[in-house]
Amino acid sequence: MYLCFVDFFLICLVAFLAAILTFFSGFGLGTLLTPVFMVFFPVDLAIALTGVVHFFNNLYKVSLVGRNADKKVLVRFGIPAIAFAFLGAWILIQIPDMNPLFDYHLFGRIWTVSPIKLIISIILIVFASWDLIPQFQKLEFNQDKLPIGGALSGFFGGLSGNQGALRSAFLIKAGLSKEVFIGTAVVVSTFVDFTRLGVYATRFSAVGFIDNIALVLSATVSAISGAYFGNKLLKKVTLRFLQITVAVMLILLSVALGAGFI
Repeated sequence: MYLCFVDFFLICLVAFLAAILTFFSGFGLGTLLTPVFMVFFPVDLAIALTGVVHFFNNLYKVSLVGRNADKKVLVRFGIPAIAFAFLGAWILIQIPDMNPLFDYHLFGRIWTVSPIKLIISIILIVFASWDLIPQFQKLEFNQDKLPIGGALSGFFGGLSGNQGALRSAFLIKAGLSKEVFIGTAVVVSTFVDFTRLGVYATRFSAVGFIDNIALVLSATVSAISGAYFGNKLLKKVTLRFLQITVAVMLILLSVALGAGFI
C-alpha cells in the first residue's frame, strides 16, 4: 500500500512519542503504534511491522538500561513469557482474522470489539486498580506469581502485540526499584519480540512486509530517538510517579481496548 507523506510522518511521530512514553510506563510503543499501522495495513501485517520496530527499539534500550535487569526475575518471568509468546504468535498466523464479538456505532463510525482485546481490557483494569486504591498500594507479588505474569504477557504479546501493559502490571508490584523495573521489562520485552518475530517471519513475504522496509526503518529511527530522550527524562521521576503513571495509563488503555478504539 502506498502512503502519502502525511501518513508516513504520522506513523514516525507516533513511534517517537510512544518510545518516550515507554520509558516511564514500561509499555506504550507497541500498544500505540499497532493501531496506527492497522489504519493503513491488514491486522497481521500491522502487528508484524510494529514488532520489528519494537524489537530494534528494544535492542537500543537494552544497551542503555539492560544492565539493571534482575536476573532472578528474568528467569521466573522471562522464560514463561518467551514460551507463551511463541504460542500466541503461532495462533495469530493460523487465524489472522478473528471474529469480533460485536460492532456498534459511535461518533459516526463503526467500532469493533474483539474477544482478545476485551479480555486484556478486563485484566488490565483489575491490575491498574491496585495502584490507585490505597488499601492495595503496599501489595506486592511473591516471586512464585511471576511465571503467571510472564505467561500472560508473553501470550498476548505474541497474539496481539499488546505485551507491555500486562508485563508492567506484574513487574511494578514485584518490589523492584525504578531502574531495575525498567531494565528487567526491557530485557524481557526484547526476548519476547525476538520469539514472536521468528514466528511472524514465516509469513513476511506473504503479507507484504518487504514492500514496507523504508517505513519500518524510518519508524525505527524515530522510536530510537524517542528512547534516547526518554532515558534522559527518566532520571527526574520517582518510583511512586512511575506507579501512578502506569496505573492511569493501564486504565485508559483498558477502556480503549475494551471499547474497540484501538
